[in-house]
Amino acid sequence: MTQGSTHDPVPVGILISGAGTNMGALVAASLRPGCPYRAAVVISNRPDAAGLDLARSAGLPSVAVDHTDFGKDRTAHEQAIDAVLTAHGVQVVALAGYIRLLTPWLVGRWAGRMLNIHPSLLPLYPGLDTHARAIAAGDAEAGCTVHLVTEGVDEGPILGQARVPILPDDTPDILAARVRTAEHDLYPRTLADHCRQQNGVSRN
Repeated sequence: MTQGSTHDPVPVGILISGAGTNMGALVAASLRPGCPYRAAVVISNRPDAAGLDLARSAGLPSVAVDHTDFGKDRTAHEQAIDAVLTAHGVQVVALAGYIRLLTPWLVGRWAGRMLNIHPSLLPLYPGLDTHARAIAAGDAEAGCTVHLVTEGVDEGPILGQARVPILPDDTPDILAARVRTAEHDLYPRTLADHCRQQNGVSRN
């Protein structure tokens, strides 16, 4: 994949599986003047994902690559996704509520150029049920982490974090809503920083 001018926004492909709230935050940020990336395509493994409608309403190319069409062949499914990313000139991939575990093939294909956001302060609480685990542990803080995707689950290099307090009356759902607000601020900023580095543009 070739780089364009250092002044061209980096084309980003966004992968979703559901409502696409983080995708919406990434897209909204991309429309601001001077943003170093642009949303080139939104892809979901679920044709009924509400986020696809959100992307279409924003005028973005939106593609469903239904994983059920590929049976147990995860690599074939990812090759189909990769073909869509390539067709749209994508240079960086942002996972935004994409629930599929990725194979080493796709992770290797986009090594150093695929980001994910996780709802905990990694390395604490990789995997699922992060908010309930943080509350049960008696933690004073929770938060979210943007990291590069590697073959290990939620183990990639950390690019950015945001912290929120855990309050005495918090339930997992209440805490999740507070963390989600932080995600919508952190992810666009961290993706922008990463794309500036990809484009060789220093941050000023």
